[in-house]
Amino acid sequence: MTFLEATLFVIAIYIALVLVRVILGPTIWDRLLGLNAISAKIIMSIIILSLITNQPYLLDVALVYALLGFIGTVLIARFIEKKGDLS
Repeated sequence: MTFLEATLFVIAIYIALVLVRVILGPTIWDRLLGLNAISAKIIMSIIILSLITNQPYLLDVALVYALLGFIGTVLIARFIEKKGDLS
């Protein structure tokens, strides 16, 4: 097992631990922060997978995923802050 594969394994463990926080989190903000952390770890995993497989197009996939994750987090936070008012 190479260093990068071991790193992917550790990231998978971190994702599982954060998922527990998302499920148990006492507030909606804890859950949102946990989902944002999972999104960041998935982006790291895609980048490491790109390095392992030597497929540079996966970096573009990671960039698009990062942008969508950021926009999604901001929109969900605004939705929660306005207590469900979509206007």
